[in-house]
Amino acid sequence: MLNQKSVSKKLQKLMLVSLILATSFSQVLSSQLKKQKPNIVIVMADDLGWGDVGFNGNKIIKTPGLDKLASSGVVLDRFYSAAPVCSPTRGSCLTGRHPFRYGIYFANVGFMKKEEITLAEVLKKEGYTTGHFGKWHLGAISNTILDGRRGGAETKYLSTPWDNGFDECFSTEQAVPTWNPMENQSLKNPTRYWTAPGVYETENLKGDDSRVIMDRALPFMQKAVADEKPFFTVIWFHTPHSPVVAGPKYLDMYKEYDENKQHYYGCITAMDAQMARLQSELKVLGVDKNTVITFCSDNGPAGEGGGIRQHPGKRQQGTSGGFRGRKGSLYEGGVRVPAFIVWPNQIQPNERIDFPGVTNDYFSTVLGLVGINIPDDRPYDGIDLIKAIKADKKERDGFIGFQSKTQKSLVTQQYKLITIDGEKFELYDLLNDPKETNNIAATHPKVVEEMKLQLEEWVESCKRSDEGNDY
Repeated sequence: MLNQKSVSKKLQKLMLVSLILATSFSQVLSSQLKKQKPNIVIVMADDLGWGDVGFNGNKIIKTPGLDKLASSGVVLDRFYSAAPVCSPTRGSCLTGRHPFRYGIYFANVGFMKKEEITLAEVLKKEGYTTGHFGKWHLGAISNTILDGRRGGAETKYLSTPWDNGFDECFSTEQAVPTWNPMENQSLKNPTRYWTAPGVYETENLKGDDSRVIMDRALPFMQKAVADEKPFFTVIWFHTPHSPVVAGPKYLDMYKEYDENKQHYYGCITAMDAQMARLQSELKVLGVDKNTVITFCSDNGPAGEGGGIRQHPGKRQQGTSGGFRGRKGSLYEGGVRVPAFIVWPNQIQPNERIDFPGVTNDYFSTVLGLVGINIPDDRPYDGIDLIKAIKADKKERDGFIGFQSKTQKSLVTQQYKLITIDGEKFELYDLLNDPKETNNIAATHPKVVEEMKLQLEEWVESCKRSDEGNDY
C-alpha cells in the first residue's frame, strides 16, 4: 500500500511532466505561428474625414466597430494619404510609390501601368490568394462597353484588378451610391461591379453598398482559410463618397439632424457595421490573431472649404477634425486621414502614436511582414511602418513628398513646406501648429531654402520615373 508521502511525490512528478509537455507544446505552437504567413486586409474609406470617427473624437457619428478595432491596435494620429484625391492615393497603396512616378496625377486621370509592381503581384508569388473588393479607380475595367466615365473599345486606360495581380475581384471603376449602388447613378453610362473580363454582377446589389462589398470579401477569405492559403484582401468602400445615401435603419439613428447629415452619418455607421462583421468573421475562422488589418481614408472630407467644392445635393458633411483644408488641398485637412493598424500579439493594443505615416508605406510594410526585400530597380517613397512601431521610433527619417496639380509640399517630422501655385512658399511647424495657422517662412529662411532644394530634387526624381526611366 502506498503511503501519503509516496503518493505526493508521484503527483509532483506527474505535474512536472505535464508542465514540461505543456511548455513544449506552447513553444512548438508559438514557433508554428511565427512561421505562418500573416493574412493581410487593407481597408480604405472614400472621402472620410479625420474627424468623422469615434476613435478620433467624433461624438455624433456612431462607429463602434471601427473604434473597437482601433483600440486593438495602434491609431496613427498623423497618417497621410499620398494625394488629396482618390485615384492617386489608391495607386500609392499598391505600389509604394508616389502617383506622379507612374502618371496617375488626379482622379480619373491615367491608369496603373503594366510595368508597375503591385502588392498583389508580389504576394501571389509568395503563395497568397489575392482579392480586390470595392472601388478600383486605377483604370478602365472594360474594353467592350462604356462603364461610368471610361471603358469601351477606344479606351486607352484599360488596367483592371486581374491585370494587376488579383485572383478575384468585385470591383467598380469609380464611385457608386452608398445605398442601392446600381440605382440612381448620375452618369449616362452605368458603373458596374466587375468580377472578370467582360463579366459583371447582377445579383445581390440592393441595400447598403458596404454590405454588398463585404458579402463578397468574406467568402473569399473563408475559401482561403478552407484551402489553407494566406490571403491578401483589399476592401475599398465607396462610403462616404457621393452619391451619399443611407438606408431607413441608419437614417433613423440620426433623425434629430437634417436630411443631409442623416444620410452622411448613416452611411458611415452602415460601413462601420461591416467592419464589425469583418472582425467577427475573422474570429469565427480562427485567423484573427494572424491577420493584419489596416484602415485609412483615401483623402480628407469633401465639401466646401477645400480644393474641391461641394456640388449641390452631395450631402457630404465630413469634418477634418479642425485641420486646415479639405479634399483637393495639400493642407493637413486634405491629406491627414483617420488610420490604424491591427496585428494581435505583435503590436501593442490601445496605443496612439504621432509618428508620420503615409499610404506609400503600405508596400514596404507588407513586404516586411512577409519577409520580402523591396525591389531595388526603382525608387520607392515609403518605409516599413510596423518595423518603426515595434522599434518605438519617435522620428521619421527623411521626408514625405506631395504633388497635386499646381500644389507641392514636403513634410518632415517637424516642418511642412507648401506651395499652392508653385512660386510662393509657406512653412508650418506641425509639432507646435498642426492646424497650420502661423506661416513661419519669413522667420525661418534657412529651413525654407533647405526644404525647397529637397522638394525640387524629389520632384525631378518623380519626373524621371514618370518618363519611364525606372522601367
